[in-house]
Amino acid sequence: MLDINFIRENLDLVQKSAKEKGYTIDIKKVIELDDSRKSVLQETEELRRKRNEIAAQMKGGKPDPKLIEEGKTIKEQLVSLEEKLASAEKELKSVAKTIPNIIFEDVPLGGEECSVEVASWGGKKPAEEGVDHLDYAISRGWVDFDRGAKVAGAKFYYLKDELALLENALIQYGIKKVTEKGFHFITVPDLVSSKVLEGTGFCPRTSEQSDEYYIEGEDLALIATAEIALTGYHMDEIIDEKDLPICYAGLSACFRKEAGSAGKHTRGLFRVHQFNKLEMYVFCLPEKSKEMHETIRGIEEEIWQELGIPYHVINIAAGDLGFPAAKKYDIEYWSPIDQTYREITSCSNCTDFQARNLNIRVRRSDGRIEVLHTLNGTAVSLARTMVAMIENYAKMGEKMKIPEALRPYLNNKEEI
Repeated sequence: MLDINFIRENLDLVQKSAKEKGYTIDIKKVIELDDSRKSVLQETEELRRKRNEIAAQMKGGKPDPKLIEEGKTIKEQLVSLEEKLASAEKELKSVAKTIPNIIFEDVPLGGEECSVEVASWGGKKPAEEGVDHLDYAISRGWVDFDRGAKVAGAKFYYLKDELALLENALIQYGIKKVTEKGFHFITVPDLVSSKVLEGTGFCPRTSEQSDEYYIEGEDLALIATAEIALTGYHMDEIIDEKDLPICYAGLSACFRKEAGSAGKHTRGLFRVHQFNKLEMYVFCLPEKSKEMHETIRGIEEEIWQELGIPYHVINIAAGDLGFPAAKKYDIEYWSPIDQTYREITSCSNCTDFQARNLNIRVRRSDGRIEVLHTLNGTAVSLARTMVAMIENYAKMGEKMKIPEALRPYLNNKEEI
């Protein structure tokens, strides 16, 4: 959520940024609600002042009956006003939550097609050098979508034998990589409350676009990424400046209803309802978030270079940016089968947007308290990473080669 004072002082910027992201907002309504809230707050504070004055006058002697009566009247008025104030604040917050984070100046404008390449690594293999990951995995007996569908429905699956071991190797490699970079490894709950889900900024444009699985009869939803649970870790806390940045690497299962979305690449493991992911997450000082964003992106690039997978990095255009992010990089690997780049990781700077929602703040060395910044980035997304590995390292009818970085986690095997 944006700071209401920031909204008031930057009406055109907030309106334009929301439009560029593809959201329709009623900024006039927000200002009207804030004006109303301020008016009630002013009345409430004035009555509280009078109440305190009366209380002071009644000390040290027999209270004046008139003061007692006036005190009772003020108390009754305060009860009514405080209820009105709470209602005004709730309504303002509800509407303010519909306003997405503003975009940075260097974010390209337009839809998905307007995203800009900012870096690339590795060559573009021709189609004849690649192999379809699903055909190959089925031929090796590594994946079973039929039994997954029998047990849980379409786009659920079982991983078996060497592919399951490859997933484990990727997890172990990723954990070693990010912990060496100073991230604290942490496992997270697979369920979060609606407060955490909404506070993180996972707000669909419509109810039909909700990507989360909700638990009927409970205020709980399955997480779509460890980012959600990691954001809530320091909810309602104040962190000392000297302790920042705090960097976590969260491992979790991820649950998403998006599998099979129209117009999306859906074959095999590329887009499924459940997968495992290792997510980097950072709490930092506001003035350090842009620097930390580049650091996270750098770690992601190191991972893909060590795995030997060709990729490029794109600066995501505003229309494809999402609700909480001010800027996002995607890393897309080169798919020799499809002869195009496909998304495999991302990293986002969410500035103070998520932290303000969940009341996560920093205490400066001079005692000032302010909202800190949060960032997130994928270390390894297991299902898609295995797609990229098979497409780039396997050949039909032959064993799959293993990049050197993963061999220590597969008994030093060069192929599986």
